[in-house]
Amino acid sequence: MSHRRFSMDTSGGDSILSRAKLLNVSSAKYGGDWHSVPHTHSYAELFYTLGGNGQFRIGDKLYPVHQNQLVIISPNVIHTEVSYKVSPLEYIVLGIEGLELSVEDNNDGRFCIIDCPGGGEIASCLRNIYRETVDQKPGYELICQAYMEILISHLMRSTSFAPASEPAANQVSRQCAAVRHYIDAHYKEPLNLDMLASQAHVSKYYLAHTFKSEYGISPINYQIFLRIKESRYLLRETDMSLSQISRILGFSSASYFSQSFRKAEGVSPLEFRNGAGASQKKKSG
Repeated sequence: MSHRRFSMDTSGGDSILSRAKLLNVSSAKYGGDWHSVPHTHSYAELFYTLGGNGQFRIGDKLYPVHQNQLVIISPNVIHTEVSYKVSPLEYIVLGIEGLELSVEDNNDGRFCIIDCPGGGEIASCLRNIYRETVDQKPGYELICQAYMEILISHLMRSTSFAPASEPAANQVSRQCAAVRHYIDAHYKEPLNLDMLASQAHVSKYYLAHTFKSEYGISPINYQIFLRIKESRYLLRETDMSLSQISRILGFSSASYFSQSFRKAEGVSPLEFRNGAGASQKKKSG
């Protein structure tokens, strides 16, 4: 009789992998109507190319990609995908929170591209994650999370891939910063807490609490603050009517604009234009 027993070290319960969270799983294939634009995410992304050929734009440079390659994009890195029409690009993409992904021999630090044989363990994990997500059988979230941890472990074993842990406080700051940047770029548009929470992949209650804790103001009040700030300039430097200004800045009506302005500034928009605005303009001249 032969018997072999191996003890497992489970002391690393708070390891880097245990803090990583699989946020989303999706697939895409170029079909002639692909209009991807440069964008960023507050989490890391892993793209596995199932087929075709194309390019990834990282910053202002293009990098070729082909079938059975894994592209790892670190959080907050501007990127987009470009496909060749003659050989449409098709891929699976994972969004992972809690990891700052890098490769030790990649001095760039923003991304890396790794060759992954179609029949290897890394490709198998990715395909299993996607299949579980599509089928959505009971417990699929836990299974996908487990496959993600196995996937990263295989990357660490077979390449120079090295994950770096991110403290929870940094994750919160990065999520809030991403929402703030989004509001900065879209404050004239109709936004609500559900939309902003979706951008950060968190619940609206979590976002409302953490954003207020981080910046001392709620997300929606921050949007109003930006609108009022812009309205001060328009009142001082242009002859636009209150209706025009309110419409440009996304207020539902001129009366709501006036109400919000008075609440923030202590005077009405017209009083500001005729008094505070004129005196500030005179001083600046």
